[in-house]
Formats: sequence, C-alpha cells, structure tokens
Amino acid sequence: MKNLFVKITIIACLILLPTLSAQMFAQAPPKPPVTGGSGGHGGSGDAPDGAPLDGGLSILLLMGAAYGGKKIQSIRKKNK
Repeated sequence: MKNLFVKITIIACLILLPTLSAQMFAQAPPKPPVTGGSGGHGGSGDAPDGAPLDGGLSILLLMGAAYGGKKIQSIRKKNK
C-alpha cells in the first residue's frame, strides 16, 4: 500500500508541477527602449528591476534529484 501511495504521489507531482510552473514568472517583462533623447540604447535609462531565477533554481533541482538518487541507492544497498 505504501508503494502505491508513493507511486501515485510521484506521478501526480510529475503531471501537476510543470503545468503549475508555467503560470509563474521570475520577473516582469523588460520595458521597451525609449527612442530618442538620452534614454535609448547606451543612454542613462532606467536600471532593470528584478533578477532571473532560472539558472540557480535549475541547478538546485538537479542537485536535489542527484542527492535523492544517491540516498535511495545507499538505502537499497544497505537493505541487501
């Protein structure tokens, strides 16, 4: 029964998380460049606000998956 619960939970996470994360954004879209004056490209316009989270978040997810896989492997090896 426990194995069935774990399998259902994993499948539900794999199906639901990608669909929910499509609605989340790390930052607002960038402002369009100002044409003319000193605010255009290379000028002294507004500084960008916000920072992207994609690179660091991807690395953390991969490291967590690798750590979980290692722990599962060591537990299985210990039980044999």
